[in-house]
Parts: sequence; C-alpha cells; structure tokens
Amino acid sequence: MSLSLEKKQKNFFDFNYQDLKQFLSKDLNIEEKKISMRAKQLWQSIYKKGLVEINNLSNFPIELRSQLNSLISLQKPKIIKTQKSNDGTIKWLIQLHDGNEVECVFIPEKTRGTLCISSQVGCTLNCRFCHTGTQRLVKNLNFSEIIYQVMVAKEQLNDWQEQKKITNIVLMGMGEPFYNYDNVKIAVEILNDKDGLNYGKKKITVSTAGIADKISLAAKEIGTYLALSLHAPTDEIRELIMPINKKFKIKDLVEQCKDYAKITKEKITLEYVMLRGINDSETCAKQLTKIMAQFPCKVNLIEFNPWPGVNYLPTERNDMEKFSKIIQDAGYVSTIRRSRGQDILGACGQLRTESERKKTTYQ
Repeated sequence: MSLSLEKKQKNFFDFNYQDLKQFLSKDLNIEEKKISMRAKQLWQSIYKKGLVEINNLSNFPIELRSQLNSLISLQKPKIIKTQKSNDGTIKWLIQLHDGNEVECVFIPEKTRGTLCISSQVGCTLNCRFCHTGTQRLVKNLNFSEIIYQVMVAKEQLNDWQEQKKITNIVLMGMGEPFYNYDNVKIAVEILNDKDGLNYGKKKITVSTAGIADKISLAAKEIGTYLALSLHAPTDEIRELIMPINKKFKIKDLVEQCKDYAKITKEKITLEYVMLRGINDSETCAKQLTKIMAQFPCKVNLIEFNPWPGVNYLPTERNDMEKFSKIIQDAGYVSTIRRSRGQDILGACGQLRTESERKKTTYQ
C-alpha cells in the first residue's frame, strides 16, 4: 500500500497556484466552492508561515489532512554545506532531489538582507573572469528548484515574521536567467504572490549577461528590476571577456534596455566588474558615460573577486574611485560595490559546484 501511495505522491513545490487548485479538485475531490479557500490556506501556511508537516495544517479537517498527507510531499532539498564569512555572509550548498548541487548566498546588511539565488547548475556563457563559467552547464533549474533556494534560506534564518530578514532577492547566482526564461518567469510569479512569499517586483532583480532577444519580453512578462552585466564599454573589449557579445552586440543591448526602462518605468542597473588594465581606463569610463546617456540607468562598479586559476587582477581602489568620479562628473549615478563573502568564495562571480552533466549512453 505504501509503495502505491509513494508513487502517487507529488511535491507541493512543483505546483504553481493554478496547478495546486487543479490538484485539490481532481486528486482530493474537494467541492468546487471550497477549492479557492483550501488552496489559499495551504499556500499561505507553507509560503507565509513555513509549514513543514501536513499533519500540522490545523485549519484542515483531520480526514482531509490525512488524504493530503498521502498524496503530497513538502520535502525540500538538503543543505550539504554551510559556510559563514567573516563579514556575516552565508553560503549554502544545496543538493537537489536529482543529486545536482547549487549554491545560494545570503548577504545581511543594516537595513536589508539580500538573497542571491541561481537559475541554472553551471553556465553556458564562459565569461572569462567568472568562476561559475568554468563549470559547464549541467541543467536549467525548474521553477521549484529556484523557489527551493528561497525556502531553504528562510528556514535556516527562521524568516517567517512580518518583518522579513530576506528583504530582497537577486537572480545573480549560477547561470543566465534568460536562458531559463520560462522557469524564471514562474518562479518570479510565486515570489510575487501576496498570499505567499510576497516579494514585490521592486524587491526582485533579475540579472542578465545580455540576452537581447529576451529583454523586451521580460519587461512585459516579468517586470522586476533588471541588472545588465555589461563589464565593458566597447564590443572589442566585451568580446575578449564575454563571448556572448559576439552574438548580442552592445548596440542591440542599448535598444532593448531603452524598451525595458520605458515599459517598467525603472532605471536599469549596469554591473561592471573592474579588471586591471582591461576595462578600467579613463577612456573606458568616458565611453561608458556615452552608453549611460542613452537610457535611464546607474552603474555598480564591482571589485573583481579572484579565484584559483584566473588570469585577471582587480583594479586598485584609487583607480576605481577615479573611474567612478568620471561617471559622476558626467551626471550619472556610480556606486563602488563592496565585495562580500570573498573568504568563502561567495562573492560576485565566485559560485561554482562540482555537478557535471551526465553523459548519455546509447545501447
């Protein structure tokens, strides 16, 4: 009997809200007029209150709880390693149900707490300065695997109060979100849901290395803050450090960013990792201001975080400040972002796991 139940059991986190309502209707035979109420109760109990046992679902009758318990699982992936930085940053290595591993990072600050989550295991883009890019793409995360990272972090931080500890979520971890567009879109819808995790679109940032043919669509369908990993002011330099620029030129990105800003009515954040002698000259700063003049934006200048085997060096702090001042003097917002979690390889561009794509064998 238990084997047949186990086969039928589904994981709650594989449902979006509409799927959950269908499940309650078809699998539990809940009467039509009560489906919305029961779906909302279950959704809120898990996403708002952190319910981990169906048997503790006090607003469901005991018989219904028993039925639900036999058909649905609340199992989440397990944390296999936790690292805490000297600066308070926490990195979790999470083993997914299929055995693949993914990393996410919590960055606490005085007035907010940011959770950096991943959208893929590995990455296809191979940006030369990025440690994640040395891990070949293993797979796209499905939307539940993106949400799992948030749920696991909330559990670890006991973050179920009205005043959230995780105040902001950034899809800036492993992978390129727009190469996993459909799953990212559903994950953002779940994050947005006011009856669930309740993160408004201004509390979420999706970062892209510049997949130009998805940017306008994302403005209409996802609508969060957008961060563009630009990292160079010319195609020539960008192609040296970001092979994706061979497909999507800066000119294309500028046009798409104009659309995104127009649709969302928000500034776009340009991410710019500073590499000594590569993209940090006075000329580069002036070229960057010409790009910034074309659409509403601000720039984050990021300290480069070295990792074993990398060939680049970080720009000296005083040179970063000179670079920033050129941009500010031109009338644009330029912030030097302090790196967090470097000592645990949890900073920008340092995430990587040992997961590898399984080889297909033919018989």
